[in-house]
Amino acid sequence: MNENKPGDSQNLGKNPACVFCRKNDDCPNKYGEKKTNEKWNLTVHYYCLLMSSGIWQRGKEEEGVYGFLIEDIRKEVNRASKLKCCVCKKTGASIGCVAPRCKRSYHFPCGLQRECIFQFTGNFASFCWNHRPVQIITSSNYKDSLPCTICLEFIEPVPTYSILRSPCCKNAWFHRDCLQVQAINAGVFFFRCTICNNSDIFQKEMLRMGIHIPEKDASWELEENAYQELLQHYEHCDVRRCRCKEGRDYNVPDSKWEIKRCQCCGSSGTHLACSSLRSWEQNWECLECRGILYNSGEFQKAKKHTLPNTNNVGITDCLLEESSPKLPRQSPGAQHKDLLRQGSKFRRDIASIVIELGFQIKKKTKRLYVNKANIWNSALNGFRNKNFNPSYTIEVVYVDENDNFGREYPGSKQEFLSLLMQRLENSPLFEGSLSKNLSLNSQALKENLYYEAGKMLAISLVHGGPSPGFFSKTLFNCLVYGPENTQPILDDVSDFDVAQIIIRINAATCTADLNSIVNECYNYLELTGCLRIITSLSDKYMLAKDLLVCHVIKRVQAPFESFKQGLKTLGVLEKIQTYPEAFYSILCHKPENLSTKILSDLFTVHTLSDVQALGFWNSYLQAVEDGKSATTVEDILSFTTGCNSIPPAGFKPTPSIECLHMDFPVGNKCNNCLALPITNTYKEFQENMDLAIRNTLRLEKEASSHYLISPTVVIKAGEHSHTFWTSDVTKKHDAYNEVF
Repeated sequence: MNENKPGDSQNLGKNPACVFCRKNDDCPNKYGEKKTNEKWNLTVHYYCLLMSSGIWQRGKEEEGVYGFLIEDIRKEVNRASKLKCCVCKKTGASIGCVAPRCKRSYHFPCGLQRECIFQFTGNFASFCWNHRPVQIITSSNYKDSLPCTICLEFIEPVPTYSILRSPCCKNAWFHRDCLQVQAINAGVFFFRCTICNNSDIFQKEMLRMGIHIPEKDASWELEENAYQELLQHYEHCDVRRCRCKEGRDYNVPDSKWEIKRCQCCGSSGTHLACSSLRSWEQNWECLECRGILYNSGEFQKAKKHTLPNTNNVGITDCLLEESSPKLPRQSPGAQHKDLLRQGSKFRRDIASIVIELGFQIKKKTKRLYVNKANIWNSALNGFRNKNFNPSYTIEVVYVDENDNFGREYPGSKQEFLSLLMQRLENSPLFEGSLSKNLSLNSQALKENLYYEAGKMLAISLVHGGPSPGFFSKTLFNCLVYGPENTQPILDDVSDFDVAQIIIRINAATCTADLNSIVNECYNYLELTGCLRIITSLSDKYMLAKDLLVCHVIKRVQAPFESFKQGLKTLGVLEKIQTYPEAFYSILCHKPENLSTKILSDLFTVHTLSDVQALGFWNSYLQAVEDGKSATTVEDILSFTTGCNSIPPAGFKPTPSIECLHMDFPVGNKCNNCLALPITNTYKEFQENMDLAIRNTLRLEKEASSHYLISPTVVIKAGEHSHTFWTSDVTKKHDAYNEVF
């Protein structure tokens, strides 16, 4: 091996042996993928390489072999050639037991043969047969054989090397081999307990017991056009008397000959005209499903509908053609929910996922009393209230603690959530400039504020608020893949002194320089548990890596776990872990800049609006785009809705425009409605728009940190009453708010 040179392929046969275990076997389930670097005449099994004790990944994934540099592999093979395997008695034993004082070394296949356990997580530890971890379970509780919940073959419910029990379900037992095959096929996103569907607890225990869970999509997701037949829509008219001259399979969308499927089974259909349906939104059920509903007793309880008044229509046709009296008219949201189920599980649009999460929201409302001068405490008090349920519809009411009259004003939920996300981003719970990680704040930890922060983020996403957009990639990866599988980078370190230490370590050019830095920072390295004996210059990589992991991940382990629990509210964390690519775009990136076209398309125009005012509006948008206006597109959106970007789930209700006989525009944030002034000239229109929008946003910005904005001036114009916001109420002095 040591004498091989690039291009020397004389020993490279059709089935070369692994340089570590010296076996020709190509069995990915047992030894990992077998890979050959033809340039260096080098072949390795992935697991043999991964579990070797004296090597670590110093390159990028595309460098060397799986990120392990060729020179490091050669050194490891040379080191292993001096060690004898305690199983086969041959040299090349690159893997050693991590138990203290245990001197056993072995090849990876030999270790499997002797039932050693290899942990594919953390430090990739391996344990010999005498020191391997075991599951402590009282076997007397199980007298009879139980089936493996994967292959269903009966096994003795006694924990051994080849028999494992689920940590979350006491009656779930598995063959080790069955678990390993399932883990490889399912990947980290779908590998979970077959009984209770738990993933966190289940995966941690399986990793501890030596099951390899690859970080990849499930095998069925990688198969091209997998389950394509499930995406085929049923398109056939099954009504007894089809009226379409083109035949029962004729389907023309957005016409009376569009085929609608049964809302219960989806396996029967009808043309809209054949069942007297006026539109796609109208419910329809086939004869079989209608009969089931009728026999269930629910049909009689519903409001009676008059059957079609046609002498030639029998009872069968009536049941087929009448819209359902049992179920309410299907809403656009419910239609969208049906469409969401048809897509690929991993590659889905973030808007669809967030809208689907919103289906959990019930019609029952919960009123939140919000003081704009103290958004954080208002949200904290509201969400911590024992009667608060995150699945209830949120109704926002603005109040002023200093208002002696106790007046209340209707507020915009999306504006409240937008202000809350801005407050959270700038809170001491996070550290960093643009891409933020969790900070270590003992007072916040004591008051469980990290949990509340995660809960706030989850509620904002599900209830139609904005996304945070300030997560670092490291924080995101910790949430999705786990802290043990995440490697932070230097940009994650916000502490200048710590960053300088890591920079100096990475810049060391010789062992003497490295030792000098270690001696200088001895106390800090010892305190963080990163102190290590320096034997070569390459030790600087592990030292810098340990410091990064310690400062960015281990230091905030308690806040992270609390924050993670909060994100589980309404199932948001599970969705993030299931669709990481989709959520990465909104958690780690701010929304794209708005354009005037996007804004124009976003607004709907009410009927009977003033044509001249609408013309002025289009000209005003063009002036904003050309930079000839004092406002921006974001200013207009914020003035109307309270948000300066479009939330992932969109606006509800849809932003609209109306024209009123007023001098200045008015933004109704509760209804997302922008009232345009009707003026004689465009110049007057633009000046009034700029003045109102700019001054309103300025006052609101001042109020977000010092004052509460309360409506005090009401202007009547014709039959309409409109409210302008003015600043009122003195600055609050609260020691708690000085921190949050």
